Amino acid sequence: MSGSAGPTEATRVARDYYNSDDADNFYAIIWGGEDIHVGLYETGEDPIFDASRRTVERMASLLPRLGSDTRVLDLGSGYCGAARRLAGTYGCKVVGLNLSEKENERARQLNEAQGLGDCVEVVDGSFEAIAAPDETFDVVWSQDAILHSGDRQRVLSEVARVLKPGGQFVFTDPMQSDDCPVGVLQPILDRIHLQSLGSPGFYRERLAALGLREERFLELTPQLVMHYSRVLQETEKRQDEFGGKVSAAYLDRMKKGLGHWIDGGEKGHLAWGIFRFSKPA
Repeated sequence: MSGSAGPTEATRVARDYYNSDDADNFYAIIWGGEDIHVGLYETGEDPIFDASRRTVERMASLLPRLGSDTRVLDLGSGYCGAARRLAGTYGCKVVGLNLSEKENERARQLNEAQGLGDCVEVVDGSFEAIAAPDETFDVVWSQDAILHSGDRQRVLSEVARVLKPGGQFVFTDPMQSDDCPVGVLQPILDRIHLQSLGSPGFYRERLAALGLREERFLELTPQLVMHYSRVLQETEKRQDEFGGKVSAAYLDRMKKGLGHWIDGGEKGHLAWGIFRFSKPA
């Protein structure tokens, strides 16, 4: 079982943020209530909801033999949109592990409403200390969540621990590029209260040291820029929908933050894509 170390400060900050009414209402309105992650866009006019669904489908397509005997752990599961898709489409049994009790309550309601309450279990907790025995899951899945940890090495160690031999780890994460100059991402880091971002090289090195083998990396950084551009467009276009639900101060900070992400991506300082690693059998 996992050690008893408590959550990092970064994790506590993320929990408070995602538990806020401002954040919960903003993501539910802009993403459509199912997902909270970067989408895959075919055009600059694609709805965020559709693009977000497309990311889930693309990630699932990289995993062999998904079925009713597949146990999946979704780290940072948000509203459990991906978990429900995996359960509803492939019959997987999914545990959604997420630190925001507010998001988790919404996820449980959606699971029941869609008849998937028996297939998707929602657990309040941090992925820095996963409450599961060693070698429990066939797949560990995560979308744009690991960046919020103040100890990513600990998260990756937990992933390697709970994966079964032959298991798959598939994830996305907003990252800094491997050649990112020091200091240029400080506005982003300040906005999300972090000291650093991971990078493709970081994940490759640390996961290799844990014995996991890289199977695939789909480099999709332009989609990160497109996604944050679309979120900014929708935020500005749908101002009237936020009345009484999202504060003006939050929206102002969000728009500034989105601009920093777009700028960082356009300048080549950020990276994003889909990683798949496997644990040797």
